[in-house]
Amino acid sequence: MDIISQLQEQVNQIAGIAFNTFGTLQRDAPPVRLSANYPEPPAANTTPEDAANFAEQPKQMSAALVKAAKQFDALVAALPLAEGGEEAQLKRIAELQAENDAVGQELQRQLEAAGTKTGPGVVQPSGR
Repeated sequence: MDIISQLQEQVNQIAGIAFNTFGTLQRDAPPVRLSANYPEPPAANTTPEDAANFAEQPKQMSAALVKAAKQFDALVAALPLAEGGEEAQLKRIAELQAENDAVGQELQRQLEAAGTKTGPGVVQPSGR
């Protein structure tokens, strides 16, 4: 898998971890009174074991999110550096285009030497 695909996969993984983290925190958070104008929320029916799990889950999810972010940073660091900026890249593109044109012209000469064209992409032997 190329580096860009790996980056895309890592971003998807980070988004999934974040989505699950927020959902879990929302689902498991104990009820809290919003203000004095609202009634006291009903008590949560949790066991001490549930409370311990709830206290541990955010730590585990945060660790997973940090690990995924570090992996993303490592992939970004592995990206090749742009050589010389935009001007150098445009120069390299022009060089590659010129090379491509030269190869295309050479191919055209070889096709013409091999035979005569009778239609689009069809080459007939020259009768030698």
